[in-house]
Amino acid sequence: MASSPLQIAATLTASPAPEGSPTQENPTMETLRLPYSTLSADTYRHFLGAKTALENGPLDAATLELINLRVSQLNGCAFCTQMHAARLREQGIDNGKIDSIAGWRASRHFTSRERAALAWADALTRVDETAAPDETYTPLLAHFSETEVSDLTFAIALMNALNRIGVGMRL
Repeated sequence: MASSPLQIAATLTASPAPEGSPTQENPTMETLRLPYSTLSADTYRHFLGAKTALENGPLDAATLELINLRVSQLNGCAFCTQMHAARLREQGIDNGKIDSIAGWRASRHFTSRERAALAWADALTRVDETAAPDETYTPLLAHFSETEVSDLTFAIALMNALNRIGVGMRL
């Protein structure tokens, strides 16, 4: 499988931005602020363990990547958005589906199972606004087992954490 943001970050080092490159007033994901994967090596290892456990769990790879892409879009993590879109393409997912995920509610490309997962991803990513309402949770039960709902929830939480690391450390 392709490298994760955590694995890629392990190969990068923090360095001052060269003249003419992004500044704090105009940040982009071009200069890693800190080598967090080595500074927090034990925590980093556990993040990778959680990612591996989810990949080996009951959810299919396409569902995990759709969720990862949507959460990354909502969080504005350009690095992760590009990576997860590429992974979906590698899996043979239709470009129309990938290209319309930002507008999934109005798109005809998504199954009711995918819609339930995407709605849950939106609700949990914006939990400060939504409080994860029952009307978003309940449809999950028609499409996913309890274990799958639990893993889906962990996958959404993990991607949100990775996005915050990616954005915060300028991955």
